[in-house]
Amino acid sequence: MPWNSQGGGGWQGGQGPWGNRPNGNNEGGQPPDLEELLRRSRDKMRQFLPGGSGSGGGLKSKRGLLLVGGVLVIVYLLSGVYRVEPEEQGIVLRFGKENRIATPGLNYHWPAPFESVETPQVTRVNRVEIGFRQGMQPVAGRSSSQDLSDEALMLTGDENIIDINFVVLWRISDAAHYLFNIRDPASTVKAAAESVMREIIGQTPIVQATTEGRRAIEQRAREQLQSLMNDYGAGIAVDEVQLLKADPPQEVIDAFRDVQRAQADRERAQNEAEAYANDVIPRARGDAERVLQESQAYRQEAVARATGEAQRFESVLAEYSKAPAITAQRIYLETMEDVLSHANKTILDDKQIAKGVVPYLPLPGLDQRGQPRVPAPSSDSNGAATLDDPGAAGDTP
Repeated sequence: MPWNSQGGGGWQGGQGPWGNRPNGNNEGGQPPDLEELLRRSRDKMRQFLPGGSGSGGGLKSKRGLLLVGGVLVIVYLLSGVYRVEPEEQGIVLRFGKENRIATPGLNYHWPAPFESVETPQVTRVNRVEIGFRQGMQPVAGRSSSQDLSDEALMLTGDENIIDINFVVLWRISDAAHYLFNIRDPASTVKAAAESVMREIIGQTPIVQATTEGRRAIEQRAREQLQSLMNDYGAGIAVDEVQLLKADPPQEVIDAFRDVQRAQADRERAQNEAEAYANDVIPRARGDAERVLQESQAYRQEAVARATGEAQRFESVLAEYSKAPAITAQRIYLETMEDVLSHANKTILDDKQIAKGVVPYLPLPGLDQRGQPRVPAPSSDSNGAATLDDPGAAGDTP
């Protein structure tokens, strides 16, 4: 604020901002001497300190000091109140050493420098990227990745180079070990994961690493990385190792794909040939086994039949030697029974012959046709009666 050294406005009594008149000791409105200001301040402070001027001023100063001290003690004690979130775990340190574990919620510890608390997030899943870095494009707002060849390029078991990008997902399993046993957890996990992956890839052929062996590589890497973290006492649990990319370098990827297609065609042809062989060979073996079993069955049948015929002949011969006439008669009857059982027969008794039936008529044919057909008479041009069947005239009695 501007001030006027000559009028009554601005500063009282025409004094300047430094408490001096323009025409006093400091002429021209110049600031007072620094020593003078220090002396005045010291005199005012003596009024509030014990032993200062006046008994009333000393009593007030004591009460003020006690009040200020009490407030400071209360503030100091309240500084030990802290809160542990549900996803956190509180580790209380007493003079820098682990003392106890605090549960989620409001807790209290002795203020510094006696105790302090660390609250790492034990439920959060952390992500470590190896071989690439995921970022955000500032213009389009879409995610983009940057490949890091010094991390991604690895040597396979068959002395080929492969470009690998993978992610390690981990969380805190022991907060105390996590805080005090390792200095930089993220860097430790990254270095250990890269070392483990290089060891595994160095024992795996490139074809297996780029095709069906990826799942086995992920499982093996997770187990070895977890074992390494346990040896370090890092208090870290490895949840998953995700193999995002496992391809040959960009410079030779086209040639590698051509080789892969040729190998796939070769495997397909081999599989087709094996399928054809598996179809033809069992069928041929089955046919051969069937013919062999049929021949064995025929042999057994022929041998059994011949054996039976021989035994029957021997039994007949034995009976014939005992009674030749009776056995010959029985054999004759059995033979005639067998022969006549398959022939068409017409049996005429004596009564039918006596009635005028001619024995040499085609009786079997008449029996098959039922009753003999009587030809219808017809007349010729002269009016004489004739038969349709030319041979029927001789059969008429």
